[in-house]
Amino acid sequence: MQIPSAPPDTSPERTPATRDIMITVNGKDEVISVAPWSTLLDTLREQLDLTGTKKGCDHGQCGACTVICDGKRVLSCLTLAVMRNGSAITTIEGVEGPDGLHPLQQAFIDHDAFQCGYCTPGQICSAIGLLAEGRAKTREDVKELMSGNLCRCGANIGIIDAIMEVKDGGTHE
Repeated sequence: MQIPSAPPDTSPERTPATRDIMITVNGKDEVISVAPWSTLLDTLREQLDLTGTKKGCDHGQCGACTVICDGKRVLSCLTLAVMRNGSAITTIEGVEGPDGLHPLQQAFIDHDAFQCGYCTPGQICSAIGLLAEGRAKTREDVKELMSGNLCRCGANIGIIDAIMEVKDGGTHE
């Protein structure tokens, strides 16, 4: 005869196991408690109130959640926060420099590289990472390497124009 196991304790006093992590977000050190299953996206938005990073598909297919982690672009919806313990994260809120807008932010404005703007934070973070990688040599390279960031409004030409302007240090009208 099998003895039935007790049901799990779901009382309000019982909280899921959390872990403290230390991350540097936009230059500021943060120590936060996160559940092991919390995504970096949800941690940024819900615990640090950095809502510029958008939740699009929540499946890594649209790029709206792209942030820069240790100098590389990552999809924050597919990244567990505990995996980034000790990392430096830059969100759209942290890309502006001491002299004002990041050159890509200004180029997006100059080239009308957004319509609704929902994808823009992820597009800009992805473009910053793309330029840092140094692999994009041509317009076709930029198109291919930005293909993980979707713009449903159709501002793709303006987005590529903006990235090319900053990449080449000139104007692409």
